[in-house]
Amino acid sequence: MNTKISKTLKIVLPLLLGVVLVWYSLSEISISQLLQYFKDANYIYIGLGLFFGLLSHLSRAYRWQFMIEPMGYKLRLPNSIMAVFATYLVNYTIPRAGEITRATIITNYEGVPFEKGFGTIVAERIADMLVMLIIIIITLFLEFEFIYQIFAERFDGHKIVYGLIAVLIVLALIILLIRSSSSKFAIKIKSFISGLIEGVMTIFKMKKKCAFIFHTLFIWTMYVLMFYVTTFALDETTNIPLAAILIGFISASFSIAATNGGIGSYPVAVYLAFSIFGIAKDPSIAFGWIMWSSQTLMIIVLGGLSLIYLPIYNRKE
Repeated sequence: MNTKISKTLKIVLPLLLGVVLVWYSLSEISISQLLQYFKDANYIYIGLGLFFGLLSHLSRAYRWQFMIEPMGYKLRLPNSIMAVFATYLVNYTIPRAGEITRATIITNYEGVPFEKGFGTIVAERIADMLVMLIIIIITLFLEFEFIYQIFAERFDGHKIVYGLIAVLIVLALIILLIRSSSSKFAIKIKSFISGLIEGVMTIFKMKKKCAFIFHTLFIWTMYVLMFYVTTFALDETTNIPLAAILIGFISASFSIAATNGGIGSYPVAVYLAFSIFGIAKDPSIAFGWIMWSSQTLMIIVLGGLSLIYLPIYNRKE
């Protein structure tokens, strides 16, 4: 009973949060005014942003092949591309379910064991987190004094450290319990973790490490460019400072994890980030909606086509 409630809450709460944030963002700007921003936007720059986004997704699919290869499996590029787009689409329904879908797709169509495929996705996320960390460090370097002042006013550093220590202790105890247990459940967990670790370790075993690093940097360069060029779609956001773009990008990126695909949270995150730099509320919210809507439309179209064509392509093969 508790498990069902927990699963339901994991699905419902992000959706409710998304609905609340959609309502909040639309309460800050009239729909007619928002539509006017959409009408007046320069769609050449929006299209260019979509192009950079598309390149990042294709690069991610190509990079995944480098991680599957060391485990003795061959991942065909069309299946990799369709699995990636399907991932993004499914994440709009159930948070993080896309990663499970992605691993399941290559299990069904390429014969890669689920836990190993999922392990490569975890390794991929770790690499992505490292690049995001680099972006955050660059941003901190550009606006260190300003950002430090904000965090000093709003957060207690000691509580954050104590919380992290408590989490590490709990994780260590769980690992010790699993390792010392011989129950069927513990054995299944050990087997899953073993496959997961093998998938994660592919990042060190792959032959094309330089290509992997290149594509990882390329993916995030395209993400930043996607965000940056779209700012030129509105006159009011054309000349915003680089620090504002970086903080806006970071804030928007984290918002995607807050709700399903950033529904509602993306425009609010952009608005809050831009407001730090004194950028007007209406164009900030409008830019967030334009950015999110254009990328979401691409995912819906390409993700939907991927889910439809996957069984057709593999039946032909």
